[in-house]
Amino acid sequence: MVVKKIRDVLAVLLAGVMTIMSVSGCGQVMPEGDVEMEKSDAIQIGFSMDSFLIERWQRDRDLFVSKAQELGAEVNVQNANGEVDKQISQIEYFIEKEMDVIVIVAIDGNVLSEVVEKAKKAGIKVIAYDRLILDADVDLYISFDNRRVGELMGEYLREALGDEGTVICINGSPTDNNVSFVFSEFKKALQGSGITIDRTGYADNWLAEIGFDFVSEYLAEGNVPDGIMCGNDDIATQVVKALSENRLAGQVYVTGQDADLVACQRIVEGTQYMTVYKPIELLAQRAAEMAVAMAKDEVPETEDTIYDGTYEVPFEKLEPVGVTKENMDEVIIGKYHQKGDVYLNVQE
Repeated sequence: MVVKKIRDVLAVLLAGVMTIMSVSGCGQVMPEGDVEMEKSDAIQIGFSMDSFLIERWQRDRDLFVSKAQELGAEVNVQNANGEVDKQISQIEYFIEKEMDVIVIVAIDGNVLSEVVEKAKKAGIKVIAYDRLILDADVDLYISFDNRRVGELMGEYLREALGDEGTVICINGSPTDNNVSFVFSEFKKALQGSGITIDRTGYADNWLAEIGFDFVSEYLAEGNVPDGIMCGNDDIATQVVKALSENRLAGQVYVTGQDADLVACQRIVEGTQYMTVYKPIELLAQRAAEMAVAMAKDEVPETEDTIYDGTYEVPFEKLEPVGVTKENMDEVIIGKYHQKGDVYLNVQE
């Protein structure tokens, strides 16, 4: 009799356990009927990114999102993986979702004016982040002084070479409007010197491996440049790789921009001469602040404007800094990268 009661109790317990398992296996239990989810009252920001192939963009995203959330906004980040059509589709999705502000890192600044116009007609503010969108009359362009980036590269190379020598240039993507700014000022900085630009190339869609092929082909022809201007540190990585395979690493002055960790490591090791540090924490946080302000119909004041080919656009311009081995500790250590990481491969 006792055994039978025990069996009955165990059966009830087992049934209960099975019921719990079946419910948990189906996920969250929702009320019956059609239930409309309550729309958030928070400011909604859509952030359309080019891709995360370049090291810095992940940092931009994280800093922007963190600051926007701190200010009470919600951010929807979309990654276009370098595909223009995909970026346009994602921006249209943001319009459909009635975002308050759309922030765009343009893959191709020449082809987004139509979708930007659509967003503005829907009453959505548009910010061009880091890269200008042409003929679009965006509400704000926020970036670094990209002309100064090129000028810094030219000035540092000129000093290193003593006003004489041959350089080659492998720029970034020709669809990135900043590339023309950087290269034009780089060339101006070399004017009046005995430095000649022997060859120029472009890394389509910022594909860094093009830099490796560009330099490898140049060296295979029996040429050795005194300096190489690289569109960014990602391209410089491939350029230094090509030089290393030809036992020339450290013998050619290589420039870049973005102050990527690997670039800073190369600078203290001696295989890259300089990089241009653009304090993206200031860029991302300031962009988030201005996006939230614009969502509240506030008009952020800027000291500068920039011509997008058709319109004068408000321009929030931040200053870049040239970095070499000499000022690495002062500019980078503890502010952008940690000393142990930068000097990882350097013997004490």
